[in-house]
Amino acid sequence: MWYAIYGLDVADSLERRKSVRPAHLERLHALRDQGRLMLAGPFPAIDAEDAGPAGFSGSLIVAEFEDLAAARAWADADPYVAAGVYRQVDVRPFRKVLP
Repeated sequence: MWYAIYGLDVADSLERRKSVRPAHLERLHALRDQGRLMLAGPFPAIDAEDAGPAGFSGSLIVAEFEDLAAARAWADADPYVAAGVYRQVDVRPFRKVLP
């Protein structure tokens, strides 16, 4: 089943994000390579393609997991969680309808 993982950043998270981004992306690439990643990306803190020094307010990942417990465990092990980038992470079942 698909699960939406929404991470909400702490204030001024940009430097923390940068420091662990390679490890964060490595995990996403593994999901992608397994055919389990629908989409992933950050929310710019401002209304711009390149947020620059404003950074990001959070991230969204939609990926396939065996069950909610597995999705939560994967989210809890994210390098952004360990580095304190996220102040809150929400994991919910997701049902794709379109396209």
